[in-house]
Amino acid sequence: MNERGTEVLKQYNLQVLSTQKTRGAILCDTNEGKKLLKEYRGSIRRLEFEYEVLTSLKERGLPYVDRCLRNEEGNLCSKEHGNEKYILKDWYIGRECDVKNLEEVLLVIRQLATLHKLFRQIPQQESWSLGSVEIPPIVKEYEKHNKELKRARIYMRNKHKKTEFEFMVMEQYPIFYEQAVMAYEGIKKLTEENEMPPKFLCHGEFSHHHLYFISEGIAIVEFSKMHLGIQVDDLYHFMRKIMEKNSWSIDYGQGMLEIYHQELPLQPYEKQYLYYLFLYPEKYWKQINFYYNANKAWIPFRHIEKLKSIQAGAESKNRFMHWLKEKI
Repeated sequence: MNERGTEVLKQYNLQVLSTQKTRGAILCDTNEGKKLLKEYRGSIRRLEFEYEVLTSLKERGLPYVDRCLRNEEGNLCSKEHGNEKYILKDWYIGRECDVKNLEEVLLVIRQLATLHKLFRQIPQQESWSLGSVEIPPIVKEYEKHNKELKRARIYMRNKHKKTEFEFMVMEQYPIFYEQAVMAYEGIKKLTEENEMPPKFLCHGEFSHHHLYFISEGIAIVEFSKMHLGIQVDDLYHFMRKIMEKNSWSIDYGQGMLEIYHQELPLQPYEKQYLYYLFLYPEKYWKQINFYYNANKAWIPFRHIEKLKSIQAGAESKNRFMHWLKEKI
């Protein structure tokens, strides 16, 4: 971020005590606490949507979120030097959740359930009719991903000289593609045969990187992917990261599901939906998608290592999937 962006701080009614560079932004120490200044490339309507929702969360008892501040003119976005736009938002200094600490993980799950309950209390507005808020259902995404898997496989199969990465992909393909099809067909059938539950707000990118343990509690940041959808998506994304970090420990999986269910009971539809989300080989698809859209003449070693990691963890994940299937 260009340091001249700090000039926009003069447009806010607060006293800036000091500033320091951080990744893609500037952290500001002010008379009203920590703030984060960063460039913004989205729409004003999107900013107003986020401001409205985060204000509602604060009013309902979840104060530690990174809501944008309005400048002296009442705008959420400030301009400086032509077309450059900046936002200033509340920020927090703390540490991320320790993904190896079950007690901390369960505290985060309880906080997620609280966030989801508060989301459900916020009346939906016509102004929320934005492409970034009303996103396509996951079944459409899986349909697209499966076509990408098939296209990449055809390309690799027709190559005369294959790399180590390509040999590994071809070896793993049958089982992972079968899982991809089963997940797609399962969710498709689920949505066709059941009355769709109402859509609620979802964080959209709920992970341990967007949570900070602070002295007052847990701060939740980065709501730029917030949308209307099925809230189990948030639970899945957080759980998957934790499960991967803990070798698909059933103790971790059971603990997270039980805590969430205590706070916000999961309906039968949501439990089945969650199962199919876990069934889909998301990490395998990501590696192939990267490969197909990148320079195929050279595959970074880390992507070969990721494929090996996926294969190594398959047995542990299968045990978890068997347990999860019995639970639903």
